[in-house]
Amino acid sequence: MIRDFLVWLQTELGKGPGEYPMSWSEALLGSLNFWGLLEGTHLLSLMLFAGTIFVVDLRLLGVTFKRTPVSVLSDKVLPLTVFGFVLVVLTGLALFYAKPLVYFHNIWFRAKLVFIALALINIVIFHRRVQRNRHEWDTAPRPPAAARTSAVLSLASWVVVITLGRFIAYDWYECGKPIPEWANTLQQCAASEKGAASLSEAAQ
Repeated sequence: MIRDFLVWLQTELGKGPGEYPMSWSEALLGSLNFWGLLEGTHLLSLMLFAGTIFVVDLRLLGVTFKRTPVSVLSDKVLPLTVFGFVLVVLTGLALFYAKPLVYFHNIWFRAKLVFIALALINIVIFHRRVQRNRHEWDTAPRPPAAARTSAVLSLASWVVVITLGRFIAYDWYECGKPIPEWANTLQQCAASEKGAASLSEAAQ
């Protein structure tokens, strides 16, 4: 059902009359200059978003800005974090819209979504539970274990997200190529246009 919607999104939505009509998704992907601008903006906004998060996480670990209260540092960078996050989401959705089926059957993209969800859950837990008694350790050079644990999880999650996003560009586990069966299953290659090719069958 999800794939049917993505097929419509990529091939039908916005398609007009003419001898060679293109959908909006196909037009976006075919726009070389705009596509490059979109990718560049996504990368820069990701740097802003992740960079500001890393600054706060390193403070929570007691590595940097030890003399600055956590609340002061957080309040200073929060507007930049929110701005970066909004840009990341908007440009990320636009990039996905240009190639929804490619991303849908990409193992790196699927794993990236999982770690984004984990990172966001960690943020919610931090703000709703860990940060409730921040007034007690706000000025401490080394915050308590709960805050440090949240910072480690945050750093690890976003580093993995960024790494997986980089891996999307590579075709190591592309559907249609001889790949392990588990990769075919996780990517639902059998339902893709390129189909599933088993590595074990190719070796025979």
